Amino acid sequence: MTDSDVKQALAIIKRGCDELIVEQELVEKLASGKSLRVKAGFDPTAPDLHLGHAVLLNKMRQLQDLGHHALFLIGDFTGMIGDPTGKNATRPPLTREQVVVNARSYTEQVFKILKPEQTEVVFNSSWMDELGAAGMVKLAASHTVARMLERDDFSRRYKNNQPIAIHEFIYPLVQGYDSVALRADLELGGTDQKFNLLMGRELQKQYGQAPQCILTMPLLEGLDGVNKMSKSLGNYIGITEAPADIFGKIMSVSDDLMWRYIELLSFAPLETILQWKAEVAAGCNPRDIKVRFAQEIVARFHDAAAAALALTDFESRFRQGGMPETMPEHTLSAGTAGLAIANILKQAGLTASTSEALRMIEQGGVKLDGEKITDKSLILNAGKQMVLQVGKRKFARVLLE
Repeated sequence: MTDSDVKQALAIIKRGCDELIVEQELVEKLASGKSLRVKAGFDPTAPDLHLGHAVLLNKMRQLQDLGHHALFLIGDFTGMIGDPTGKNATRPPLTREQVVVNARSYTEQVFKILKPEQTEVVFNSSWMDELGAAGMVKLAASHTVARMLERDDFSRRYKNNQPIAIHEFIYPLVQGYDSVALRADLELGGTDQKFNLLMGRELQKQYGQAPQCILTMPLLEGLDGVNKMSKSLGNYIGITEAPADIFGKIMSVSDDLMWRYIELLSFAPLETILQWKAEVAAGCNPRDIKVRFAQEIVARFHDAAAAALALTDFESRFRQGGMPETMPEHTLSAGTAGLAIANILKQAGLTASTSEALRMIEQGGVKLDGEKITDKSLILNAGKQMVLQVGKRKFARVLLE
């Protein structure tokens, strides 16, 4: 590659990143002209990918567009250990069965972003199972307890007299060894994974390999604007969600947080994003920019037609007070005694529980055929067909029989 090509590639790679370690090493790798092996690990702790995961996956896709090879690592072995990163207590480990189910879901979703022909899906159990007890002891001998306690969460818990199980020290060692097994040239990860990523560099040196470069990406805040996007916190946007749900959730993001989402997730050129900011500064409604971004994301994970329909539905629901053209349909059994409204909402998937349904009714967030429900004890009988709405985005057509 020419110096100009390397400079241009480096600008793309560094876009939106938090830190690049070591930049000069990456420049040399790029200048060699070889296809780099780019690793990113995902522990199958939940079966669905969301926009927080997409921050890393987008960067991998950009690297693929530059001609490099993606190593999508599913940490089925480390997933059974449990990574305490960012936690004050250990994360519960997964069973082998849970890992298999979640990993299968991951592989079905990842190609919504990555190019299949330039992607290798790998499982770290394939080499960790072969390492055996002797190999694990040798791996554990490569680092000291003092070095492990340099990791922020371990150090904090140690100082607060909170327990640290011995097996937790294995996690960063295994993540580091993954880089050895895969001969990674570059590893991507969130800022909370820096210690583990550096472990890969150190172990590669010990195993006689050229150390990988490290690219850390910012952690994407969830819809609450405070916590890291997480399915367990319910503040996420899943990449397999319905187009209308993705669109509506993005539109609910605050105007300030919108720019962070755009900078980390949009494929629009930087010049275009700067133009959008200039338009807002000149008086353009941020909502108009948010619509453009929401359509881009929906089109990426579905298609352009779905993005156009999502916009139409959004405008109908939020600006004109109408209902979406399509919605889930459910047929429920009311029996001879009828069915309580809270049970209907739960069974129709509009609330997670009857207690949540009752709470939403108390807050005035439930409508039946467009009319607000105020009676929490409402019983509906067989033969009733209705449209139920919870909050601004959840609709269902329900038939009681």
